[in-house]
Amino acid sequence: MDITPATAAAPPPPQGSAPAPADPAKAATRPGDRIFLALSRGSGILLLVIMAAIAVFLTIRAANALSHNEGDFFTTFEWRANATPPVFGIAVLAFGTIVSSLIAMVIAVPVAIGIALFISHYAPRKLSTPLSYVIDLLAAVPSIVYGLWGALFLVPHLGGFYSWLDDYFGWTGLFAYHDGAARSLFTIGILLAIMILPIVTSVSREVFLQAPKMHEEAALALGATRWEVIRMSVLPFGRSGVISASMLGLGRALGETMAVATVLSPSFEIGTSLLDPGGGTFAQNIASSFKESGEIGKDALIASGLVLFVLTLLVNGAARLIIARRKEYTA
Repeated sequence: MDITPATAAAPPPPQGSAPAPADPAKAATRPGDRIFLALSRGSGILLLVIMAAIAVFLTIRAANALSHNEGDFFTTFEWRANATPPVFGIAVLAFGTIVSSLIAMVIAVPVAIGIALFISHYAPRKLSTPLSYVIDLLAAVPSIVYGLWGALFLVPHLGGFYSWLDDYFGWTGLFAYHDGAARSLFTIGILLAIMILPIVTSVSREVFLQAPKMHEEAALALGATRWEVIRMSVLPFGRSGVISASMLGLGRALGETMAVATVLSPSFEIGTSLLDPGGGTFAQNIASSFKESGEIGKDALIASGLVLFVLTLLVNGAARLIIARRKEYTA
C-alpha cells in the first residue's frame, strides 16, 4: 500500500487578527511615500549646501583679509584691522571665548543636572509642573535682557564675592582681585552659566523622564534607595542626552554676543587672573567693531567668524563621537 505524506494545509488566520503588513517594496511606490522621501532627502541636501555655502563665503573673505595682515593671525595680541598696514590676531579672542564658555559649563552643567533630577524624581507634581514651566520660559528670555541684568545688577554686586575669592584663593593667581569693576571673563562665565542653565536643565529633565520605569521599579524592589536608583538606572540611561544638552548650552555660550558686549570691558590683553577686567570674545568683537570697520576690517572680522564657525563644528563633532561611544545607554 502506497503511503504518501499529505501536504499539511496552512491553518487559516484567526478571526479578528490584524492584517499582514504591506510589502515595504510596494509601500515605497506609493505617491505619498515618494513625495515624503523626496522632501526629506531634499531638506538634508539643502542643509549641506547651505553649510557649504557659508563655509565658502567665510573662507573667501577671510583669505582676502589674511593676505593683507602684517601680524600672525593666531598669536598676535592686537586688533588694528583698519590700520595701514592692518595688524590683527585672534589670540585674545580665542582665549576669552574658550575660557568664559568653560567657566559657564563648569558652573551650569552640575546645577542643571541637579535641578533636572529634582524635577523628574523628587519634587511632587504640584511643584514640578510650575517649576518646569518657569525653566522653559527662562530659556526663551532674549540675551539682551540677560546682558542688561548683568550690567546693572550682577556687576555691582560681585565685588564682595571677588574679594572673598581673593582672600582664600588669591594665592593661586587665577583669583587675584585688584579692586575695580567686575567686568571680567569670570563675570561673563557666570552670566553665560545663568543663560544656558534653563536649556541644559530642560533637555536633561526630558531625558531623565524617559528612563525605563521598569528598571527603576526593579531597583526599588531589590531594596535600592532613591539615589541608588538614580545612579544605577537614570543617570546611565540619560548620559548621552545630558551630553547633548551640555553641547547645546556650550554652543550658545560660544556664540553669545549681546550679553557679553553689554557686560565685558574689552581689551586685547590676557591677564593672569580671571578676575582682571578686560579680554574679549569672537562674537563680542564682531558686534562692537563691525560698524566702524572698513573693507579689510570687515574681512578680518569675518576671518574671526570663520574660526568660531570651525570651533563650533569641532565641538559638535566631539559631542557626536562621545555619544556614539555610549550607544548602549541611549533609548
